[in-house]
Amino acid sequence: MHVTIFHNPACSNSRTALALLRERGIEPEIVEYLKTPPSAERLAGLLAAMGITPRELLRSKEPQYAELGLDDPKWTDVQLIAQMVSHPVLMNRPIVETPHGTRLCRPGERVLDLIGVVQP
Repeated sequence: MHVTIFHNPACSNSRTALALLRERGIEPEIVEYLKTPPSAERLAGLLAAMGITPRELLRSKEPQYAELGLDDPKWTDVQLIAQMVSHPVLMNRPIVETPHGTRLCRPGERVLDLIGVVQP
């Protein structure tokens, strides 16, 4: 099974999701998105696959969110995606992409649903 995780090693949710994958014998493709942000097209595709809006993926607690005034409804989806590509710290994480779907895995245990593991 090919799995991709958009990972931030400093994030506990991201580390949990990665550990759960590895515990189940899945070695995902790891994209450290802070070093290698997705293109606008790739990010738009991930959002569509998750069924969420760019605003729902934004990390509103990041200082750049306030500095850029991203809480203003004037920002279009295309503009918000461009901001996340330019400032990848604004992206919530981890995003996990599997043949069973794509999901923002917060908390990290949400990854289990994507790999077919029934949670207690």
